Parts: sequence; C-alpha cells; structure tokens
Amino acid sequence: MNEPTRPSEIAREALRRLAERHLAPTPANYQACYHEIANLPNVAPFPEPQLRQLAGALKARNGEQERLLQEIDAAILRRSWQGVQDGFAGFAAAGGGKPERFVAPSVLPAEFAARLARFVEAVQPALGDGGELLRTGLAELLAQLRGPAPDPAMVQDSLARVAHHASFVAEEQGEIRESLLKLLQLIVANIGELSLDDSWLKGQVDGLLAAIVPPLTLRRLDDMERRLRDVMDKQSRAKARSVAAQQQMREMLSTFIERLATMNESSANFQERIESTAHKLKEVKTIEDMAPLLQDVVDASRWMAEETSVSRNQLASLQERVLATEAELIQLHLELDNASALARHDPLTDVLNRKGLDEALAREIAAMRRKEVPLSLSLLDIDNFKRLNDRHGHEAGDQALVHLADVARRSIRPTDTLARYGGEEFVIVMPETTADQAIEVMTRLQRELTRAIFLADKEKVLITFSAGVAQLGVDESGHDAIKRADRAMYLAKRAGKNRVMAA
Repeated sequence: MNEPTRPSEIAREALRRLAERHLAPTPANYQACYHEIANLPNVAPFPEPQLRQLAGALKARNGEQERLLQEIDAAILRRSWQGVQDGFAGFAAAGGGKPERFVAPSVLPAEFAARLARFVEAVQPALGDGGELLRTGLAELLAQLRGPAPDPAMVQDSLARVAHHASFVAEEQGEIRESLLKLLQLIVANIGELSLDDSWLKGQVDGLLAAIVPPLTLRRLDDMERRLRDVMDKQSRAKARSVAAQQQMREMLSTFIERLATMNESSANFQERIESTAHKLKEVKTIEDMAPLLQDVVDASRWMAEETSVSRNQLASLQERVLATEAELIQLHLELDNASALARHDPLTDVLNRKGLDEALAREIAAMRRKEVPLSLSLLDIDNFKRLNDRHGHEAGDQALVHLADVARRSIRPTDTLARYGGEEFVIVMPETTADQAIEVMTRLQRELTRAIFLADKEKVLITFSAGVAQLGVDESGHDAIKRADRAMYLAKRAGKNRVMAA
C-alpha cells in the first residue's frame, strides 16, 4: 500500500494510527503521527501559554521595557522564536545591568588575612552574645582567614554576612545602653519620693540588679522598666495614703493624751471632794448633819464612774481605729510587694497574662519591622480539658495548666514568650521564626508533653493540645495574627486533636 501524500490523506492516516496505537488524541500525539507519515521531523510545538505566562510576570520599569513587552507579545502571537528571543534580551538590557563584580586575587595575602583575623577577634567581645547567626558567621570567617589559602571571594561573602548581623547587634547594644540608662534614672529620681519603708527601695534595687545580669536583652530591660513604672505609681499613691494614716495616728495619740489629762484632772477633783468631805465629817455632831455629806460622796463617786466609763469607751474607740489603720498599712505593703508580679503575670501558672502578652507582642512586632526578620506565634488549647475537670476536679485541671506551662517553659527558647491567653489556652510568641520553624517548635513541645508524666488522683493522664501557627505579615497586627492562629487551632481540633496546623 502506497503511503498517502496529500494532506487530507495524511490526516486520515494519522487518526487511524492514533486509534490503532490506543493513543490519546492530543495535539502532540497527532502531530507525531502526522510527521511520521509525512516523513517530517517531529519538532516540539511552540509553547505559547508558557511564554505568555513568563512575559506576564515581567514588570516594565521604563518606557523602553514597556515597548519591548509589546514586541514580545506580538512575537508570541506570530510564533516567532527569534522575535521572542530578541524581545527578552532587549528587555533585560533596557533594565540596566548590574555592575561587574570586582575580581579579587585568587589567594588572600597571608599577612592581611592574619591582621583581619586579629581584628575580628578584638571586636568579637564588644558584640556580646550576638545570637547564633553572628557566632556561626564569626567562627566561619576566622576559620577561612586562618586556612592555608584564604579564598578572597569566600572571605568577602562571609565578611558581608558578619557585617550584616553585626549591624543589628550594634543597634541593639545601643538600645540596651539607652534602656539601662533610663532604668538608672528612674531609680535615682524615685529615691527622693519613696516612703519611709526601706523595703520598697530595696525591692527596686533588687529588680534592677536582676535586670542587668548578663546577657542583657532589650526584652528584659523593657519588662523591668514597665514593672518599675507600675510599682512607682502604686508607691506614689501609697505614700499619700501612708502620710494620711500617720497623721491620723498622731491625731489619735494627741486625743489619747488629752483624754488621759482629763482623767487625771477628774481624778484630782474627785480626790479633792472626798478629802473635803472627810474634813467636814470630823465636825459632824448629829446624824442629820452627816446625811448631806454622804450624798456628796455618792454624787462624786457616781460622777467619777461616769467620767471613767466615758474615757474607757473613748480609749477603746481610739484603740480600734489605731488597729484598723495599722492593718490597712500592712495590707498596703503586702499589695505593693506583689504589685509588679500581679500586674502582668497569671497568678496560677506564673506566665504572662493577656496584658503582659499585649505588651510583649507589640515589642516583638516593632523589632520584626525594624530588623526585617520573621515573627510567628502559636495559640494552643489543651485537648479534652473539660473531661479532665469533670473526672478529676478543678484542682487537677489547675495543676494540668501549671504542668503544661512548666513543660513549655523548659522547651522553648529564652527569647520566646509564653502567656496564658485565657482558660486552657496559651500563646507562644517566637521571634525570628518562620511558620515552618514554629510548627517544628510546637511539635517538639507535643513530644515533650508525652514524655512528662502528669498525675491526677495517682492516675497517669496524657496531656495533649491542638495548636494553630501564624506568621505575622508585614503590616499585620498581633490581634489579627492571633485570630488566624485561633482559626487554625480549631481546624486542628476538628482534624482529630493533638495536631498543629498553619494558618
């Protein structure tokens, strides 16, 4: 049988071969059969959709690039490979090329490398802890400089990374110094306004000493500044109340002294009347003359008894007022001792409460935008918490919350923030952490909980939680990120609990 030569015959034969070979009737398969029958090379089809997608992703920065995009579109329409190639090449050239990179020597001079290494070692202590990225970068740079043949390009790249991280550290160190100076100024300014109770001053000094223990962090100093301001505000109001209480004590003491003087005067008058009556009794001749004198004695005794009763009641009232004022001052001191801790911490778990979380989150968001680093948070909710309360009691439920908080504190980084969001919900704020990394942190915490035994009524209880993770957007508020994490947490609950899901 002769091979078909006319296009219509070739087309019919191509369709027949598609059916015989059980091939899908796609344009590519049809083209392959057609070219096979016509003895033509099977050239790949023109990728028009892909080229249009690529061209659509390009953004013109000037008029020339805009014109070239139009030419690329026309070339794609004509299915012209050369036109497309020329258009893309022209578009790249019209955007302005990058300056050529400086070509460094193949090997860094040994003396220069040694001096640069000594310089890096000299400035390293000034950068403090600096974080893992900076420590790793410095170690890598020193290893390259002390190697047998330091590669200039590698040293240049390492030096650029170290300088980038060091700039953030230097900025933070400057802010730390300013914050520390503010704290010292607050303490000194408040010394003259403190109450007579030296323990208040000691509490502030102890807090400052705790805040400046290395390594210093902005987070710790910011927390200390807020706590001191809270305590100082309470102390200012307490001082006014203490001064008023002391004035009341002085007035009561003055009244007490006056009452004693009155009692003394009354006693002297009574004694004088009794002595006068005694002298008169010596001159009495008859029983009739004695009766008036006896009546004077009775009246004087009754008057003295009434005066004594009044004085006793007044002194008892003064004593009650003194005790009440003293109790109020003692209670005020106790409240001041706990004021700082209660202001931003949950009393049950000793982690931050909602107020403390709001402040910590605002601080971390500001740092995220300043440093242009990721920030993620997770909202977790204990699984089957109501069932635990119903079966073992609310005390066991409270202990479960404390247990989870303790395990979480041991599992997260010192730079992370743990807060009780409400009920059995907790929020963990993780700076410089992507959503994927935050999911790993929460998954690790779930594993730690399975290893940490919790006993309720001498029964081992497995504590699990469901969590949602959200990485904050550049302009997103902390409240909106928590709402997203909350929605993801509920999805994790519906998916079977004991899961972590990204928002």
